[in-house]
Amino acid sequence: MKEKRCASVKRATRETQIELQFCLDGEGRYEVSTGIGFFDHMLQLFAQHGFFDLKLSCQGDLNVDAHHCVEDVGICLGQAIDKALGDRRGICRYGTSYVPMDESLGRAVVDLSGRPFLVFNAQFKLAKVGQFDTELVREFFQAVANNGKLTLHL
Repeated sequence: MKEKRCASVKRATRETQIELQFCLDGEGRYEVSTGIGFFDHMLQLFAQHGFFDLKLSCQGDLNVDAHHCVEDVGICLGQAIDKALGDRRGICRYGTSYVPMDESLGRAVVDLSGRPFLVFNAQFKLAKVGQFDTELVREFFQAVANNGKLTLHL
């Protein structure tokens, strides 16, 4: 039986305290708590539909805004992906997905090359979804790409 590819990351700064456990070879299980409702929802869907296991606790300076939490979670998730991939031998390096959801069509293309890069073409009609600033989406994916050492086209 092949060993599961999992990783744990902890991060403590003046703004955030994060503990994250991530398993590539999961079952879509999650426990996510960032204090940012819409962000939690998106991370839960990432785990569920990607069949990843994700356990995440983030305490942060939400009284200021959500920026530090969102970016630092992206840093930790990227680091966990990188650690879980190990030497990246034997992986399917490239992946593409299209997701139709109501009036939207999402496209994501990934290269697990070890070279970080982000192409971000998403446009938002609103500045916020609930209390979540949509400008933070790019910051999150930039942090994931840089720390996961992967190329993303979104």
